[in-house]
Formats: sequence, C-alpha cells, structure tokens
Amino acid sequence: MNTRIHIRGIVQGVGFRPFVYNLAVKYGLKGFCLNDSEGVVIEVEGEPSEFIDEIRSSAPPLSRIESMTVEKVAGNGGFTGFAIRESVVVEGGSALVSPDVAACEDCLAEMLDESDRRYLYPFINCTNCGPRYSIVKDIPYDRPKTTMAPFAMCGECAAEYHDPSNRRFHAQPNACPACGPRAWLHGMAEAGVNFEAIRQAQKLLKEGAVLAIKGLGGFHLACDAGDPGAVAKLRERKRRSIKKVLPSNKPFAMMAPDTNTIASFCELNAEEQRALNGKHRPIVLLEKKKGQTVVAEGVAPGNRRFGVMLPYTPLHRLLFQPGGLFTALVMTSGNIADEPIVVDNDEALRRLSGLADFFLLHDRGISMRVDDSIMRVDGSSKRLLRRSRGFVPDVIALGEEMEEVYAAGSLLKNTFCLTKGKNAVLSQHIGDLENYEALVFYKETLRNLKNTFRARPKIVAHDLHPDYLSTAFAL
Repeated sequence: MNTRIHIRGIVQGVGFRPFVYNLAVKYGLKGFCLNDSEGVVIEVEGEPSEFIDEIRSSAPPLSRIESMTVEKVAGNGGFTGFAIRESVVVEGGSALVSPDVAACEDCLAEMLDESDRRYLYPFINCTNCGPRYSIVKDIPYDRPKTTMAPFAMCGECAAEYHDPSNRRFHAQPNACPACGPRAWLHGMAEAGVNFEAIRQAQKLLKEGAVLAIKGLGGFHLACDAGDPGAVAKLRERKRRSIKKVLPSNKPFAMMAPDTNTIASFCELNAEEQRALNGKHRPIVLLEKKKGQTVVAEGVAPGNRRFGVMLPYTPLHRLLFQPGGLFTALVMTSGNIADEPIVVDNDEALRRLSGLADFFLLHDRGISMRVDDSIMRVDGSSKRLLRRSRGFVPDVIALGEEMEEVYAAGSLLKNTFCLTKGKNAVLSQHIGDLENYEALVFYKETLRNLKNTFRARPKIVAHDLHPDYLSTAFAL
C-alpha cells in the first residue's frame, strides 16, 4: 500500500515541493509530489510517519498548512525514486496563492557580489522571496500560468531550477540577465538596460526630476525627498495643495535605504523597526523627529508623521546603490488623483506623461495591481490601515464552514471579501469607487480572486445605497 497526503494552505510558490522532495530523499522514500488546484499532493510507498511529522514541524517559512489529509491507496511498487511531477487541475479545487514577498538577504547579497552572474540584476529572486500574487494568472502556481511565461529559462537557470540542492529549485520566477526581464529608461536608449538604466535614473533624480518607476504591483512617482523643489513640483502635478492642512492634503510615502537612515528623520522604536524589516515591507507611519531637516517639509505638510518603507524589490534596492545617494525617495502611487495605480507600460506613458519627466520601465508583466500596505505600530500592536501588497491574498480563518459569500464592500476605501469553506479572502486596497477606472480595477480583481480562490458565491452582501458602484455591480 502507498500513502497519499493532500496538503492545503499556502503551499504553492513558497518552495514547498522542493522541501518535500529533499525530505523524501532524506528518508529514502520513493514516490512523487505535485501541485494541483487545491494544494500539494504527495504519494509515497510504505509508512512514512517521520516524514509526515517533519512536514508538519519544518515546513518552509513562507508556507502555511491549513489542513493535511493522509490516506492509504493501492500501489504497485512502480516508483524508482522520488520526483516532482507536472501539476494537475482539479475541477472546483481552490489553492491559496502566496502574497508577494520582499527580496531576501541571500538574493540581495548575490546581487551585490561582483563575482555572481546576477550582479546588479534588478529581478533576482528565489523560492524564498520575490513576486507571487502580482504575477499569478491562474492556479496551480507554475511559470506558464504567471507573467514570467514569456521568459524561457537559459541553461544555467534551468539547471538551478532542476537542482534539488539549489535555492532556486522549482522557483517559478527564476531568471538572470541572459534570459529574464530587463529594465530600461524610456526615451534614453543610450542609458542601457538594468543597472545602467537605474544609474541614469539616479542621476535624473539627483537633478530634481520626477520619475515614474514600474515596481512590483504598479508604478510609483518618485523624486528626491530631500529636494524641496522636486517635492513641490510633484505635489503640484498631483494636484495636492499644501496651502492649508486639509484631508485632501495627503502626505507622500517615502522609501529609505535602511532603518539607520530612517532614524535620522523619524523617531523609531524596536517594534517599528521589526515592522519595517519584515517580509511584508509595508509603509509604516512614524513620528517625525523634531527639528529634522533632511526631508523636505512638503513631503508631509502639517502632519506629525512620515510614512516610510524599506526597499522590497531588488530594483528598489539598486536605486540606493551605492549607499549615500539619497536619504529617502518619495514613492507615491503612480496614478492620476482618485484613479487606480497604473500597471502597464503603455498606459503609464499615456496617463502619467503629465506627472513624470522620465519613465523607468521593465517588461515583467503585472497580473494584479497591488498598492503598498500601510501600518501603524501602537505599543506592541501592529495595526494595518491599508491591507494590500505583502498581505493579500492571505486568507483569514473563519473557524467553521459556511456558505460562499461575496461581500461587495463600500464606496470609499473599498475592499471586497469572498468566503469559501472555512476561509475568507479580502481583496487588496481598491480605493474609492467613484470613476470608471476604479470600477474596472474592482471587476478585474474580483474576477481574478474568484478564479484563483475557485469561489462561486451563493450569497451577495452589499450596501443599501443604490448609487454606490459596488452596490450597482453586486446587483
């Protein structure tokens, strides 16, 4: 008899199959594992009790096991070793997709190592970090079902992908300068690609330019946060008056290279440092340091806090390389006021041309637009004020089975919710549903999450106000 194990939870895109493979080799087990539309399936010969115990106790750090079923099935002793098989689709199955994860220290170290083949490569990643939700088009999570599908792996990347001892074993977004995505500065062919383009972008930022920078889940509008003129120019273009302290006078978010730098203009305690450095890399609201002069007042006029985050992609990290170039960069959402964040290169060139002087683009597609999350630390409690990149589509456990529900959300600061089984999934931050562009974003996000979550809601919950776009759509 064989033992079949079915594991559900966040087990795709987090190095789970390579973990199972190496564990099976450790215990000398024969069989296979694969992704399906519900999670990971493992089948092995014999009685693998220690193997199962170690799966439960030592699963990869980015994974989360929601349930594990173990059953005996007929076997014919035909396995010659252990293998990772091609994924299969299960009708109606629902697998959980991992949120996007900040670049890990191993990848950043390789990126800054002159002897490494990915030296200064802005799209380095591995099984422990990198894009996930923002590039997924469908489940099971495999490269052909992501925006990495157009990039065929070169021989060296393919060798890593198939090497059980390698950190990139079955890393779906695996790439290098020879075969992967590339970045360039639009309209400046002489600037080159990847770090050469980033180096030119740094020069433009130092000269006071506003850049539209394509990131992980969309575009940012960036300028030197220490340059009052550049900040004022960006604020004027974003139509955000700083003449009066009004709710419409929104502060700009910033990105700084490290917590030591942040401490030069913000009060920063240990809990806030942990929030900044975590895998989610949210914007954290921090008290301004009294008398600070390194960040222009126009970044957060009339506000006692700055919103600051650390670099969460290799490309962002390279904007601050070498050190000392910038204390901080303004990194505000790349959009026209009240519209969703822009994700497409052509759309950015069309819609952001009146806001940005130059465009730092790349050719890795964004399947789902995702704004930066916002967090505030109160004592030892971390409070999410905007739950988006890094947290979505992580599920919330309901504790009991319930009917499938679609809750349409509000008119302002919209998110919606889907439930299935014992879990609820909240969408990323959609924003105010007051224009056509926002409604399109809402619809595409709902379609994507219903597809990946395999949700077929039987109950619809909505606001009773008939003029809310969320209500009109729900009806």
